[in-house]
Amino acid sequence: MPRPARLLLALAGALYLAGFARDRADDWITATRLPPVLAETSVEMRDRNGALLRAFPVADGIWRLRPGPVDPQFLDMLVRYEDKRFWSHNGVDPTALLRAAGQSLRNGRTVSGGSTLTMQVARLIEDGPTGRWSGKLRQIRVALALERRFTKHQILTLYLTHAPYGGNLEGVRAGARAWFGKDPVRLTPAQAALLVALPQSPEARRPDRHPRAARTARDRVLQRMARQGELTQQEARAAQTDAVPARMRSFPRLAPHLTERTRQMLPQAGPHDLTLDAGLQARLEPLVAQTAFDAGDRVSAALIAVDHQTGEILASVGSAGYADARQGFVDMTRALRSPGSTLKPLVYGLAFDQGLAHPETLISDSPVMFGRYAPRNFDGIFRGDVRVRDALQMSLNIPVVRLTDALGPARVMSALRNARTDPQLPGGTPGLAISLGGVGISLHDLVQLYTAIAAGGQGPGLHHLALAQTAPTARIFSDTAAWQVADILTGLAPPPGGRPDILAYKTGTSYGHRDAWAIGFDGRHVVGVWLGRADGTPVPGAFGGDLAAPLLFDAFGLLAPDFTALPPPPPATLLVGAAQLPPPLQRFRPRTTVFDSAAAAPRMLFPPENAVLETQGAPLTVKLRGGTSPFSVLADGVPVVTGQRQREFEIPNPGPGFAALVVVDATGRSDRVRIRID
Repeated sequence: MPRPARLLLALAGALYLAGFARDRADDWITATRLPPVLAETSVEMRDRNGALLRAFPVADGIWRLRPGPVDPQFLDMLVRYEDKRFWSHNGVDPTALLRAAGQSLRNGRTVSGGSTLTMQVARLIEDGPTGRWSGKLRQIRVALALERRFTKHQILTLYLTHAPYGGNLEGVRAGARAWFGKDPVRLTPAQAALLVALPQSPEARRPDRHPRAARTARDRVLQRMARQGELTQQEARAAQTDAVPARMRSFPRLAPHLTERTRQMLPQAGPHDLTLDAGLQARLEPLVAQTAFDAGDRVSAALIAVDHQTGEILASVGSAGYADARQGFVDMTRALRSPGSTLKPLVYGLAFDQGLAHPETLISDSPVMFGRYAPRNFDGIFRGDVRVRDALQMSLNIPVVRLTDALGPARVMSALRNARTDPQLPGGTPGLAISLGGVGISLHDLVQLYTAIAAGGQGPGLHHLALAQTAPTARIFSDTAAWQVADILTGLAPPPGGRPDILAYKTGTSYGHRDAWAIGFDGRHVVGVWLGRADGTPVPGAFGGDLAAPLLFDAFGLLAPDFTALPPPPPATLLVGAAQLPPPLQRFRPRTTVFDSAAAAPRMLFPPENAVLETQGAPLTVKLRGGTSPFSVLADGVPVVTGQRQREFEIPNPGPGFAALVVVDATGRSDRVRIRID
């Protein structure tokens, strides 16, 4: 008698004898020590809509994904083909075993194995032998024990998690993704039949290596489903015309830098839901890669796109390619680089908020010395008196350094930290050059800064975990100053082919052409891009306006083709020309101006900083010390008193809520307090 027949007859006999020794068999099953059933599954990262961004293989490089929802027709096919009495037997199907033994006797070889799905689970979780008496007996024992400790649905889930689908694939979800590029939620009859057939001989039936064997096995399942009424004959014949997959698909690997960092933070399998948009990420990664390739040898690039209303990171591209020879493994969204001119809008916003300047204020672009520091414009040209608006749009260096000197570099650094960034100073002490890029900052932090500006001077903290709760940043300046900055930046000419007047943006180029930047925003989103070499070497001829700005506009076109309009000016915004400004704001006067040594800068004695006043609508009393008259007072950026020569006077009540009061003397020196009126 052939060995398969002897084996199956012996198994059938053992099962029969077990019926006469029920009590002993019960003890035998109860004493069974089960192998671990909670096998490691792949760590998964999903996007905001549940789409798979990336999965990480488990030990030995195996792809074993959690099953998740599965097509009901596939489950019906699986049970009908593999184990018709699965829902009723106790782990072993005597009828199937006896049938298999009889078929082996008649044919002289094994025709069907008689194993139930539970027995197959027992073999899979133990990775044990199937052809020897001891191995089959062990499967029976474990199967009977499994049925006592788990529900049928749990056992079926174990099968769907462990079933082999060729190569390093385990589980129906890994099989469906590798062979069909999708989760097994909805499958065609041909796809479902192939996934039923593959686990029986996963290597011999691999579609990419043995397409004929795969097709034959699949069609056998389809034919049986037609005989059993699961499919009509017409459906089965149509399914048999489908081609089998010619290759094994790769698993998604979107946002590799961010997902790798998240896995290190959260090593458990998850799945972890991120705020990213998989479709947007998939569109932006090749755009960034192509831009870097076109930019020249060893040039990399990075991009972050966020929703500045929520702080959610929608896309994060860390390099031109994770495995690229241009040090693609380095996450350039987190690398410290010189920001070039991209910090200039912060300086101007602070100056507007402190009453030092207005977009229409005239400021001198002429040679100046600060100790031994003599800033120069990039092109070496001095333009004389220019409007502050034009100075920012032309990205002139001398005017912004004058403002930085008036504000104090420490105040600029404080504003950066209030925006929840982590700037790094090479020498530890801030100097005037910080406004020209003399500080280290990452792309992520620059986007965080611009998020605060775009959101009106105080924005949400950036985050990429869907359930993360992040507090808003501290306020860096008023909504009026934020709108004025945005209004100026919207007036910059776009790169060739870009739509004008829809995007507030700023470019930057660091010293030695090592970094090219462009960061912009509309009424909903902020996008920041960086190009350069990961090792910090120069890229000759690289400018933010030439390299980074086109990428910024292209990225916005993929993110939000229609763009979201920027908000209108806040009510307190002073929309006048230079001639209508209060005299101290008509022309910026630097602190290097020779002042009367007897006169100190103005100081607001009353109301003090953070005062809470109950005014019941009455005018506010202001008391000053120092400064040179006449004085002007601005409430939330709007002049409410001008030409005042007294040091104690009244101003109109700004109304309930928070208010920022700024006093400016005749020489341009100022003081500022924030109060609350109840």
